[in-house]
Amino acid sequence: MSDFIRVASTGEIPEGRMKKVTVGNQQVLVVNLKGKYYAIGNVCTHLGGPLDRGILEGNEVECPLHHSHFDVTSGQVKRGPATRAEPFYEVKAENGNILVKPK
Repeated sequence: MSDFIRVASTGEIPEGRMKKVTVGNQQVLVVNLKGKYYAIGNVCTHLGGPLDRGILEGNEVECPLHHSHFDVTSGQVKRGPATRAEPFYEVKAENGNILVKPK
């Protein structure tokens, strides 16, 4: 699959906020940082915590279970116990829609 799919409207994810969406069969976290959208996996690579229920501070999201931190602009682990990066998805905003490219 190479086509982007619509996951939300830009109005659904205000600046500094995040939302869990589904892309195919994957849970994806979409984040609005200063008007630019990013998307990473929503399931913590440590023990499966829901990142959308965590805390977003700057460009890092903290897992609510064991406090791993992930950079939402790249998916990289910033603080463990997680050791594996989150999947990173291409995102674009067009005509008020947020589109994510499936893996």
